[in-house]
Amino acid sequence: MSENSIEINGLSRRFNQFALQNISFNVPKGSVVGFIGENGAGKSTTIRAVLGLLKKDSGEIKVLGEDPYNMKSDTKEKIGVVFDSIPFPPSLTAFQLDKVFNGIYKSWCSKDYFEYLNKFGLPLRSKLSTFSKGMEMRFSIAAALSHKPELLVLDEPTGGLDPVMRNEILDLLLDFMQDEKHSVLMSTHITSDLEHIADYICFIHNGQIVFFEERNEMIEKYHILKCTDQQLDAVDKEDIIGLRKGKFSNEILTACSDKYPDITADKASIEDIMVYYVKEA
Repeated sequence: MSENSIEINGLSRRFNQFALQNISFNVPKGSVVGFIGENGAGKSTTIRAVLGLLKKDSGEIKVLGEDPYNMKSDTKEKIGVVFDSIPFPPSLTAFQLDKVFNGIYKSWCSKDYFEYLNKFGLPLRSKLSTFSKGMEMRFSIAAALSHKPELLVLDEPTGGLDPVMRNEILDLLLDFMQDEKHSVLMSTHITSDLEHIADYICFIHNGQIVFFEERNEMIEKYHILKCTDQQLDAVDKEDIIGLRKGKFSNEILTACSDKYPDITADKASIEDIMVYYVKEA
């Protein structure tokens, strides 16, 4: 049996003005993979392919050991999904949807569902059409967790949430990960969230994977050098991943800070790494 909840090998899909190009990465069981990239980089397109919602041109995808385009219903039940927009009928209430979900999922737990709704402060008898963006996200997460999934696939799950609610959601994900069989693929542009929960970071840009790295190793590896023009001239151009020139000083993203002990070096955040890579691309 595979050690990965998701396996993507050579995934490609071409559109008129955009293409996923030979995408390959895995989501190991028992891990959280943060999927980052600027808007339009290919995050949502990749997720839709992983879920079998988008036809691929080439490549292979396995989700919980099965082809997502021909997946058994029992396997589908093991996947919890949160999109960046709510996929449920807007004319229904959260209370009414409990009966709907109970008829869809064999493992549906109404007790957990109503506890999540209460925790998130969501009304039971208001139509979903009256929900704000933040309320929609909270509702989607409550629904995804209430049928006891093994794998969560989240597309911008903390979008539209205030910092307090975002922290509550991240705490729920950490609780979810206490079971070593559970896994999460989380697409987000709020990279600071991933610094708390991600085990791996996968960075996509212009439809291509830039890197897939273990989070802690990545944070230790990348630094921002703050240097003068004279110091900049002494830095090997091959060591410069990204450069931001200023009037009084310059900043360089590098993975070779040890080579330049005389230059001030700060650890780079996930956001720093993404911004500098995109800036130089």
